[in-house]
Amino acid sequence: MNPLEKKFKIPGDQIRQLIPNMGGCYATDRIVVDGLKVGYMFRELPDQAVLSGWTFMSGDETQEYADNADNWALYQVNTICNYDPSIIPYLDEVYGTALGRVAGTDQFKEEPFESPK
Repeated sequence: MNPLEKKFKIPGDQIRQLIPNMGGCYATDRIVVDGLKVGYMFRELPDQAVLSGWTFMSGDETQEYADNADNWALYQVNTICNYDPSIIPYLDEVYGTALGRVAGTDQFKEEPFESPK
């Protein structure tokens, strides 16, 4: 799907500045279109200075879904914070960190990480 055709759960004019600018991140449509909370996030060393290194997923994406580039887009990290403010305390984690949501809470725990690249 063309990113301009996506129906975002939060309209752009309702995005508030919650954190200082830290660059871009990748997120799936399960978060920004379907409105699910972040269930899994990882940070790797970015290959571009404008990126934060963060990738955010709901955690229920199938491999087939994740392999479809149409289900992903690049956003400011602040945008994803508007969808799920519970990620904010974790944004300063070091590169090579992966975190999974503790079921039923706003807490995340560290998980083993292997870069998907």
